[in-house]
Amino acid sequence: MEHIIYKKLPQEEARKLGLKVESSKKSEAFVSAFLKHCLPSVKTSAEEFLSRKAVVLEFDQKKKKRKRHKAKGFTAKERRELKLFTINPDQQRYDMYLPLHELWKQYIRDLCYGLRPDAQPQMIQNKILKADLHGAMVTVFKSKCPSYVGLTGIILQESKNILKIITKEDKLKVVPKLNCVFSAEIDGFITYIYGSKLQMRASERSAKKFKAKGSIDL
Repeated sequence: MEHIIYKKLPQEEARKLGLKVESSKKSEAFVSAFLKHCLPSVKTSAEEFLSRKAVVLEFDQKKKKRKRHKAKGFTAKERRELKLFTINPDQQRYDMYLPLHELWKQYIRDLCYGLRPDAQPQMIQNKILKADLHGAMVTVFKSKCPSYVGLTGIILQESKNILKIITKEDKLKVVPKLNCVFSAEIDGFITYIYGSKLQMRASERSAKKFKAKGSIDL
C-alpha cells in the first residue's frame, strides 16, 4: 500500500521541516482507516480496488442557477391612477414642442439617408411606417368623421389606437387611428399613412414587416 497511495517522508526532509516521522505501521493504519471511511463498500481489498480504478475523494456539487425574476411593471389601472401619460394644461403649448419636431425631422433624414431626390418612394414609405412618430407634424387628410379632416399638429403621444396631437391653437386633440389617413411633409416629400396600419404600439411597429397591399379608400 505504501507504494500505491503514499510515500514515506525522507529523514532529511523531515528534519528540515521540523516534523516527527511516524512509524510505517501507524501510517498504514491511518491510511487504511481513512480509505474505509471514504471509499464505498467493496468486497475486494483497498489495494486491489485502487490498482484498477481511479477514485475521486472530493465531491464537487454543481451550483444551481438561480432564476432571475423580471421586474413587474405597472398595470393599466395603476398607470391611470398615477397619471403617467397625462399632459398637464400648462404643458399644452404648441411652441414648446417645436424643438421636438426639429429633432424628428433630423431623425427621419438620418433614417432615410438624407431624403435624396433619387430615393425610392416605397423605401421612404416603409421607413416612416416603422419610425417613431413622436414629434412628427401630421395632418388628418381623410377621415370618416368630418370634424377631424384638416386637423394639423405635432404628435405628442402615440398608443395602440390613438394619437395625441397639439395644434397651433394650443389645443390637445385625441385622434383615433382607425378610419383616418394622415399626411406628413418633410423636405418637400409628402407621405400618406393609413391609420389602420398603425394600430399597434410603436415598439411593435418597428419590428413589423409591412406588405405592399392596396388600401380601400375611405
